[in-house]
Amino acid sequence: MRIRPIAEGDLEELQALARETGVGFTSLPDNRDFLAAKIAATTDTFLERTPPGRRNYFFVLEDEVSGQLAGCCAIEGEVGRETPFYHYRLGTLAHSSVQLDLHRTIDTLFLCSDHTGDAEVASLFLRPAYRGGDHRHERNGALLSMVRWLFMAEFRDRFPEKVLAEMRGVFDEQGKSPFWYCLGSHFFPMDFDEADRLTGLGQKSFIGELMPKYPIYTPFLSDEARACIGKVHEQTRPALAMLKKEGLRWEGYIDIFDGGPTVEAYLDDVRGVRLSRRCVAKTDTGLTEPSERPRWLAATTEMAHFRAAWVGRGPDADGTLHLTAAEAARLEVETGATLRILDTEEDAS
Repeated sequence: MRIRPIAEGDLEELQALARETGVGFTSLPDNRDFLAAKIAATTDTFLERTPPGRRNYFFVLEDEVSGQLAGCCAIEGEVGRETPFYHYRLGTLAHSSVQLDLHRTIDTLFLCSDHTGDAEVASLFLRPAYRGGDHRHERNGALLSMVRWLFMAEFRDRFPEKVLAEMRGVFDEQGKSPFWYCLGSHFFPMDFDEADRLTGLGQKSFIGELMPKYPIYTPFLSDEARACIGKVHEQTRPALAMLKKEGLRWEGYIDIFDGGPTVEAYLDDVRGVRLSRRCVAKTDTGLTEPSERPRWLAATTEMAHFRAAWVGRGPDADGTLHLTAAEAARLEVETGATLRILDTEEDAS
């Protein structure tokens, strides 16, 4: 299994992935024209033809045996530069009455664009057949999540100070969002799926045009809707746990449609960025593939030919990383190549 940038020939497989993502996965809609444009835009970005504010780095996880795409992930270089990037910010308003000797604090939701200009890690999806199971598929989800930190660490000058991730919110057994039906549905003349589809296609102007500009008092929401604020979809919990381990935290921002949390951090404080480092590759034909759980992640340092995969060992004291022939082929490197590596189980403290 290896990570690489998406390519023009991946359109069919990418659309298959989009069909499997399910409700609430806004960033990968099942729209062939949109996906083809995403691939074209990503190609321009990796070839460094794209100006800041429009850079989108889209990666796929490839099964080198079958050639099938097992999953995907992405980095938005700067959100909100072309189209507004909205959130609700959870706040508090205090009310008091001297005459009645009463003091009340009430939670509120403010529509905002506070994250404009931040980077975003997004679009992480792993097909069910590649989750867990045999040794080949162990830690595929971690590979998809962590490779983005190596990429941003290697090309640090292309990214802003802060990074965020939007988490899918809570849906009931029927695939409905209680938060949406209590709040958003009153302002948008469409169902959740249509609003979600339009947002995924980048058509977001209707949000600012139709959503209320004044704070929303959360006691006016139903108990079911309030319970969704800052909570994640059951399938999103592993991804959230990995992001928390890297140092991202919830600071009170939620998705305006499903109420899912947005976690964030200063990029230089993220564990995978801080602890990654460069080394030199050396192919060693005497090595064999390890059988234990993988912990070392390696990535190449050329943007246009970026590759990443698990490797069986860390570098020597002199900074040399010994690779098996299969690992070198997977990364498409030869002896002497520079790699960026990360011990994914190293204690960040």
